[in-house]
Amino acid sequence: MQWIGALLFIGTTTLVGFDISKKLNERPQHIRQMKNALQILEAEILYSQLPLPEVFAIIAKQIPQPISSYFNDLEVSLRQYHVDLYSVWNKHTDELIDMSALGSNEGEILKQFGRTLGQHDFDQQQKHIHLTIKHLDRELDEARDQQYKYSKMAKSLGLLCGIFVVLLLI
Repeated sequence: MQWIGALLFIGTTTLVGFDISKKLNERPQHIRQMKNALQILEAEILYSQLPLPEVFAIIAKQIPQPISSYFNDLEVSLRQYHVDLYSVWNKHTDELIDMSALGSNEGEILKQFGRTLGQHDFDQQQKHIHLTIKHLDRELDEARDQQYKYSKMAKSLGLLCGIFVVLLLI
């Protein structure tokens, strides 16, 4: 009976290590997707000059999950509830951070961008989008470094910590 418990414990800690590694591997991908979404946002605002709910719907169709659901939720909230953009942006940004591999730094960058979205003329808006993309570039470099340094280590530590605790208890 002890061996079954020991194997279950080792399996659980290994899965935790793999989950941490998965988040480290997904974070750069999600940051790149958000950068692409902001570039589409810039193009749609500057060239087609569509209202934001329509722009969010266009972005949701072009970007993979979980970023597409973020923009889809923004579009639905703005159309149905007719509330101000900043409160909707903040709410859905918090939800995105919870369901994706994006970190709190990316959330803060997006919230700062949300404060300026729709508040300025086209040139100023373009500058804010470029600034946000530059901040995300910095976070992308950091995410790649963390992925390179810690992804394999998280997998190994999950297994080794489980084995270590089991050996201590047996």
